[in-house]
Amino acid sequence: MGRPLLPPAMTDWSAVLWGFAAGIVAGLLAFALPVVGHIGAGLIAGLVAGLLAGGGVGSGAWHGLLAGALDGLVLAVLFALAAAPLGLLAGGPVGGLLGGIGVFAVGVVIAAVFALDSAIGGAVGGLLS
Repeated sequence: MGRPLLPPAMTDWSAVLWGFAAGIVAGLLAFALPVVGHIGAGLIAGLVAGLLAGGGVGSGAWHGLLAGALDGLVLAVLFALAAAPLGLLAGGPVGGLLGGIGVFAVGVVIAAVFALDSAIGGAVGGLLS
């Protein structure tokens, strides 16, 4: 017996979190192939979320989008927290603030790219489920 189909208005957060976890693992492994690997990591994250969520292409794309966005935002926050102390050492308090905010802003753009990539993978996963 498979998982019950959710109404389209509901998000299956379990599928999103599994997609997030798959994206983190695939992202760590992606450093072997810097650009291709990270694109593949987003596709894998979305595929896992879409397969687990089921409900068709739209549901899969939505769940993949959420998994990819969560991956990107977590990475952006971690890099911003790492960049702020470096900016503090180089430029004092203002350098730390600007360093952290600048890295976070770039990270948000990267998160949007991860989310779109994962949405494509999620649509494929939803199609296959």
